[in-house]
Amino acid sequence: MKKKISFILFFFTTIAVTFSQNYELGKVTIDELKQKNHPKDSSASAAILFKIGETNFFLGSPNWTVSTEVKFKIKIYKKEGFEFANKALYYYVGGAKDEKIRFKNAVTYNLVNGEIEKTELNSDGKLIENIDKDYSLKKIVMPQVREGSIIEYSYILNSTNITFLRDWYFQESIPVDFSQYKISIPSIFVYRSVLTGFEKVEEKSESINGHDYMRHKVTYVAKNVPAIKEEEYVNHIENYTSILKYELVSLILKNSPTINYAVTWEDVFKTIYGNDNFGSQLELKKYFEKDLDNILLGITNSQDKVEAIYNFVKNKMSWNKEASVFTDVGVSKAYELQTGNVAEINLMLTAMLQYAGLKADPVLLSTRNNGIAIFPNRTAFNYVISVVNIDGKLIYLDATEKKSVINQIPLRALNWKGRTVKKEGSSQEIDLLNVPISKETFSVRAEITDEGKTIGKLRKTFSDYFSLSFRNKFNEFSREIYLDEMENKHKGLNILEYNLENFKDLKRPITEAFDFSHDNDVEVVGDKIFLNPMMFLGEEENPFKAENRNYPVDFSFPFKKVYNISIKIPERYEVEFLPQNIHIQTNDNFGNFKYLIAQSGNDIQLAVTKEISKFYVPSESYSELKKLYKLITEKYKERIFLKKKVQ
Repeated sequence: MKKKISFILFFFTTIAVTFSQNYELGKVTIDELKQKNHPKDSSASAAILFKIGETNFFLGSPNWTVSTEVKFKIKIYKKEGFEFANKALYYYVGGAKDEKIRFKNAVTYNLVNGEIEKTELNSDGKLIENIDKDYSLKKIVMPQVREGSIIEYSYILNSTNITFLRDWYFQESIPVDFSQYKISIPSIFVYRSVLTGFEKVEEKSESINGHDYMRHKVTYVAKNVPAIKEEEYVNHIENYTSILKYELVSLILKNSPTINYAVTWEDVFKTIYGNDNFGSQLELKKYFEKDLDNILLGITNSQDKVEAIYNFVKNKMSWNKEASVFTDVGVSKAYELQTGNVAEINLMLTAMLQYAGLKADPVLLSTRNNGIAIFPNRTAFNYVISVVNIDGKLIYLDATEKKSVINQIPLRALNWKGRTVKKEGSSQEIDLLNVPISKETFSVRAEITDEGKTIGKLRKTFSDYFSLSFRNKFNEFSREIYLDEMENKHKGLNILEYNLENFKDLKRPITEAFDFSHDNDVEVVGDKIFLNPMMFLGEEENPFKAENRNYPVDFSFPFKKVYNISIKIPERYEVEFLPQNIHIQTNDNFGNFKYLIAQSGNDIQLAVTKEISKFYVPSESYSELKKLYKLITEKYKERIFLKKKVQ
């Protein structure tokens, strides 16, 4: 794990750099407006020419304020880049720590008849939207945007929340030519700073005298930062984006003891458990006692108790799609409403397990879209499940996922590591990567017709996460829509007599079976037939196209796919050529591919196994993985040659 983390986080020491460049708004040139493409990325629809930010602290009364001013200059190259001419910012309006945002200097520049035309943003382009009781959104929509435009604007964000500063993105989905961020921190605050990603960021720090406190001033600069681009099998692209994060660790006031906010994981967990919307919720029992007593009546076995309570909560409660380690309305109210966030449902589940005399504790996780919990901080985790210890065997439960079973954490929360937390604030790390291999097994019996079609029967079995994913997908669509989607995906496929087994029996693997005909497997040329024995089951292209890759490959879960295919060839034909058998493994055995084909009378027997046994494949193994998938996709396209028998 530590080896993987080292590829995600880089801590840069102070180095000598030149910070003398002067980037100002209002200095647009004709040459900049004439530029048709980004010089380093011709595919870019837009680019940030510069992004300058500065954060300062004002320690006045009644509240301390953190003020950040940010200036943008953006070039639009293509219509697809018009979205970057707009800017939307969320800000907190929920009470004691309200934030304020003010946009200014918003101008669109265009080249018209060889002259620079300047259009300022008016009030019509400024929008405010109330998101919920805690957050609003302020947005600007720039005027007169067209291909070739340059956009400039700035904003000031004032906040009384000194605990978490806004993240600074050195890298975006479009190229960033120059990014600079300055922060001046009074000596009474101790912050932890972390820089994620792979791009080079230069840093210069100095201590200066302020009128109230000594201040630690840090300047960060990144140049020619390429766009961060989504690739296949990435769990969350922000995990690998170059971002600067600051979190308050401690507060050092004169003549007062130091106040620690997040120094160790134990500090973090004590804070979380001590929150009324977490630990106190586990103490509440009266709201469910009567119902649970009826559910548990006559059940004495611990495993049976777990099953009964887990199914009761799953069936009674509906998840409102909100992830949090803290309750919103509280477990009692959520129980009454029969809906709640993750914390309400799974803290409720944990409390019921404890009430039944089981050793149960909450487990804190970070979802895939929340990133990886690497260093101690209070926002590292945003999800909570439950764990039960029965005679040393740990059972993980999440009652928000109605289609899951015991010990099946939803994929959204299956993210590296989690931590079990106890009442006294102690914790224990758990490994979330150790999940069983999910399997898909295909059994096909087919034959080639005289018309050059393939007809046959297919039986497919799903287990574990394949089964969960199928249940969730199939639950969203009707059978007709699902079958239409499958037929549209595989041109020439016609599905008949479709049958689905064990869909509602969550403990058993799902099986689907159907008759089929397929037009695109066979090509007849003169007295020869060219047949693709993988038919419509093979992958058509290698998903790994990039030459190199900085990010690990995330397959969501380890898997194994097995194909057993039997194809009867026409009596009037004989085999002229069969593909070669191969068996290949990657060096550290995370990937395995076996392709065995043979003839038995008029039948072709094909047995194929593809297995990826690792949850994550590190970036240093990317080249080997790419080669493996290249071989697999090529093998899936290979054909059998048949020729007419000589009469």
